[in-house]
Amino acid sequence: MKLKKTCIYTGALFFFLASCVKGPRPIVITAEDYHAAVDKVTSIQIHDIFSPPVASRIYAYSNIAAYEAMRQGHDGYLPLEGQVNGYQGTPTVGDTTNFNNRVAALTAYYEIAKSLIFSEDRITTYRDSLFNSWEGLNPETFKKSHDYGMAVAENVKQWMSKDNYAQTRTMPKFTVKEEEGRWQPTPPAYMDGIEPHWSKIRPFVIKTADQFKPIPPPAYSMDEGSRFHQELMEVYDTGVEIHENNATPEAKEKLQIAQFWDCNPYVSTNKGHLMFATKKITPGGHWIGITKIACRKSHADFEKTIAAYTQTSMAIADGFISCWDEKYRSNLIRPETLINKYIDDSWQPVLQTPPFPEYTSGHSVVSGAAGISLTDIFGDDFSFDDDTEIPYGLPMRKFKSFNDASAEAAISRMYGGIHYRAAIEVGLKQGRALGNYVVNNVQLIKKDEEQVAHN
Repeated sequence: MKLKKTCIYTGALFFFLASCVKGPRPIVITAEDYHAAVDKVTSIQIHDIFSPPVASRIYAYSNIAAYEAMRQGHDGYLPLEGQVNGYQGTPTVGDTTNFNNRVAALTAYYEIAKSLIFSEDRITTYRDSLFNSWEGLNPETFKKSHDYGMAVAENVKQWMSKDNYAQTRTMPKFTVKEEEGRWQPTPPAYMDGIEPHWSKIRPFVIKTADQFKPIPPPAYSMDEGSRFHQELMEVYDTGVEIHENNATPEAKEKLQIAQFWDCNPYVSTNKGHLMFATKKITPGGHWIGITKIACRKSHADFEKTIAAYTQTSMAIADGFISCWDEKYRSNLIRPETLINKYIDDSWQPVLQTPPFPEYTSGHSVVSGAAGISLTDIFGDDFSFDDDTEIPYGLPMRKFKSFNDASAEAAISRMYGGIHYRAAIEVGLKQGRALGNYVVNNVQLIKKDEEQVAHN
């Protein structure tokens, strides 16, 4: 009883003394605050329904702004000037007295993200609640750090405005060619081809959109025995297996893999005369989620967390530019269109076919690039439990490595009935080559003398 009373008195004294403390207090920000910021942007992307390429651009610029603001208070990280296409030097903070690089980084992140999404109020309300609490702790430090973060954001906005995105908004829609083997809009919404001019967006690290131009797809042919026809029948047979034999362990596993990696931000559903959308994360959003998982498992600090998001988001964004360049060059028809026309008019893919040409597989390219980036940061044998899809009612999946996950993401597209094998295998190769180029041409973390000597 005496011990209990002593604890009560000690606790009361602590709170009394704390209430008497006057003057500024430290603003404590951790990696979890950054994860929360990224999660908030992801949730708004889902609400606003951004296409996968556009979503990747939002992630990349937001993370780059945060990285450039963060490194001013940490000499272990290198500038992006000279490493990222067209980026000019970030303004320096000067005297770092009363400067908090983490406040600056989150200020820059929220400012760029807010400028790129539609629902600004959703991010502004969340951001301002944080800023008010930080300002209350230490007004002088907050103001100096916040002002610097805004200066970095303005610098990034100037650079961002020259990437041709605005110009592509006014370019003509994709013209559908009524030719055998060419892409046709697919059910149920029969939407126009999304982002036909995405290859004109300035890349982040790769030199040009066609730098990793893949080999052409197998020649279109409906002749039995041709490679193209064989791959088409493989998609058809896999779909039949999953739909009709879904009690078998093999079919169940294929179905689970397809659903886990669906990542379609806009799935159209018809009910009578009405059509509504089921919203999900994008493929890039899934890999951003895996980045969070890796950072948490490795106990990455705030600064390394930003570096991981930045490198990986640039690899993802360049992956979309590279992939979309090929999609609208080869302009290949989707399996669903041919199967319904020539084989079985009642056949439906496990997943809804997304509205753009088939070759190469976007999931394969982007997953390949992201897997290489994360392997570069966290290692080759980094096992992890992927719980990214739990909010969408899907169970967690376990992976031995990032490249293991990227291979499963790629093959999921055939299980889903939306890609031929060539688009998957060539796309994964394309993405991994691009990812290797990114990690070999961008250095974020400064190597000390021992590391340099060892390498």
